[in-house]
Amino acid sequence: MSEPIDWLPDGTPFNPRFGDRYHSETGLAQARDVFLHGCGLPQAWAGQATWRVLETGFGFGLNFITTWAAWRADPSRPRLLHFVSCEAFPVSADDLLRSLQGHGELEPLARALHAQYWGLLPGVHRLAFEGGRVLLTLYIGDAQAMLRQQQPVADAVYLDGFSPQANPDLWDVHTLKAVARCCRRGARLSTWSVAGAVREGLTQGGFKVRKVPGVPPKRSNLQAVFDPAWEPRPVQPELPDVQVPGGPSLALVIGGGLSGAAVAAGLARRGWQVQVLDQGAEPAAGASGLPAGVFAPHVSPDDSLLSRLSRSGVRATLQALAASGLVEGGDWSACGVLEHEVDGKNRLPAAWADGTTAGAEWSRPADAAALEAAGLPESTVGTWHARGGWLRPARLVRALLAHPAIHWQGGSTVARLEPVTAPDGTRHWQAYGGDGTLLAEAPHVVLAAGYGSRPWLPGRYPIHPLRGQVSWGMRADAPDAAWPPFPVNGNGNLVPHAGAARGAIWVMGSTFERGQTELPPAPQEQAEAHATNAAKLQQLLPALAQGLAPAIAGPGAAPGHWAAVRCTAPDRLPFVGPVDAAAQPGLWVCAAMGARGLTLSQLCGELLAARMMGEPLPVEVRLARALSTERLPGA
Repeated sequence: MSEPIDWLPDGTPFNPRFGDRYHSETGLAQARDVFLHGCGLPQAWAGQATWRVLETGFGFGLNFITTWAAWRADPSRPRLLHFVSCEAFPVSADDLLRSLQGHGELEPLARALHAQYWGLLPGVHRLAFEGGRVLLTLYIGDAQAMLRQQQPVADAVYLDGFSPQANPDLWDVHTLKAVARCCRRGARLSTWSVAGAVREGLTQGGFKVRKVPGVPPKRSNLQAVFDPAWEPRPVQPELPDVQVPGGPSLALVIGGGLSGAAVAAGLARRGWQVQVLDQGAEPAAGASGLPAGVFAPHVSPDDSLLSRLSRSGVRATLQALAASGLVEGGDWSACGVLEHEVDGKNRLPAAWADGTTAGAEWSRPADAAALEAAGLPESTVGTWHARGGWLRPARLVRALLAHPAIHWQGGSTVARLEPVTAPDGTRHWQAYGGDGTLLAEAPHVVLAAGYGSRPWLPGRYPIHPLRGQVSWGMRADAPDAAWPPFPVNGNGNLVPHAGAARGAIWVMGSTFERGQTELPPAPQEQAEAHATNAAKLQQLLPALAQGLAPAIAGPGAAPGHWAAVRCTAPDRLPFVGPVDAAAQPGLWVCAAMGARGLTLSQLCGELLAARMMGEPLPVEVRLARALSTERLPGA
């Protein structure tokens, strides 16, 4: 549930919990002069590849909006701006937008923030703007705890929040020490508070502090530089530091599907030159060539690790789609997804049932109207995923690979991958084709070929094949049936309408054939797959199945067929990270998406790029650990 706000007669937002205003009467001036200019910005970031701002209290986001506007206006801006902000009690999206009205040139940015400011459950949320070049990472929870857990590295710190009298925990010495642990030497900090306890806490943390003239009505503000007289003791991270020394470089990505394209795009946005090798004649020739598929969050009563990861994955997928230039309604749609719980079990966390929490902005009990639209009785147990939808993945792959820093090379099956040490001692990798031809070389290689990645992975990587077959057809040729207006999943899934009106298709599936790798499947196997998909549809949407099932598996039926081999790990989570940082430096992997590639691939690509560049993580560190290659025995 969002934080309740009172609005004072002068239009200032007031928080009853803390008995304090969110920002002073000088609002914009404080954001610009106290925080932005107080940290030496925008001059300090000039010519930098990346700049990282850490803020202790997000409030209504005015400091973020002001910093974003300064970044946009600066021709010397860094390629990538990271803004990490803590907020224990997020306000509603509508209150946020109301507070930012009347700021002229900032209003378009405020509306863009408003559009992504939803579903803020406790944890880490990555919001992306400017095509992924401005990244806002929100830590929803206690600032001290979140900073100790996440350990982001900051170039500048905005020490903001309710007054020390109203919210002393945000300003106590332990929180200030947690802030200090996130700072690189030389990082600048600014705040409006000059309280003695704040000055003392910052000094204890290693900051050199000074008072400066304040922004009226404040007589003084505080500025500081992190420059301890001692060498800070390295913090033992939850995840090993695998940052690539020297910044952006050359990378070779093996695999031109969703995972490979997500990795390539993430690195290219950060200044890398990327070459993608794929055995197919066109991008997405493998499992990412699915005619159309569903992306939706996973739900569980205990809000499990997979549930939390899937939400971050859906958000990342929506951001990639919004920035792709693809046509909503023709190439993808965030129309929502109905999950039919065919076993009758309600899997939603109990706290989400009344529809008033932030969780309900993701998933909530399906209402009577949604069930009726799907031809299901009102007694059906179902979940409505408000942020789910469908997409045609090959089109997203092509859009991601269209970046000018990415070179895609098809018809390039890698038969051999070898590390080579140059005369100057530097190490790089060479990829050879089956005839011994050198296909490409680079200091870094990312394995993103799904099941095809296994030849270059050590034996401790347990990757298992999972063949899937779907049935599909043209909507124009489909029988008159009770089509739902949105995708439905549960036992298999159905995309009822993907694409433009005249060329729209329906897609039903998929089978899960463990251990099967043969492609294409034999005719008998294809017929069995159509029968399996028809049986799943009978459980999923009985009303629709009466009309459509005969067209899938009835006498004389000739539905479209598609098959591919996916791969999974035993814990059903992808592998993201270095293959073996000690023995095989420069070799990375982003694979084993299983049946959740549409939901998880964009998140995994961004996570790998963040680890390679030493950036703030897009998810909670324990979730990143669950995806990391370091989770494997012997790593």
